[in-house]
Amino acid sequence: MPITYHVVPHEDGWAYRLDDVFSETFPNHAAALAAARLAAERHEQSGEDRFISYQEEDGRWRQDVAAGRDRPEAEVEDSAETVDDAPGSRGLTP
Repeated sequence: MPITYHVVPHEDGWAYRLDDVFSETFPNHAAALAAARLAAERHEQSGEDRFISYQEEDGRWRQDVAAGRDRPEAEVEDSAETVDDAPGSRGLTP
């Protein structure tokens, strides 16, 4: 099952999000979409095995090895039906 980056209006601009985590805010839709595509591409790239630590839902920290060759498929979903990148525009047309 692929992971999905969503391009969405955010804080007077645009951002992409993965689950509940938002990227920085971009001034226009095109910049956010390009950044989301780059993030998705990088997410799929193989790399070296790395030691990682993360916090589980119950608050405990876990340490594990992330295999560099074990990468998920990533895709980008765009929420804009029509896009207007004019300054101050949220990019959505009613």
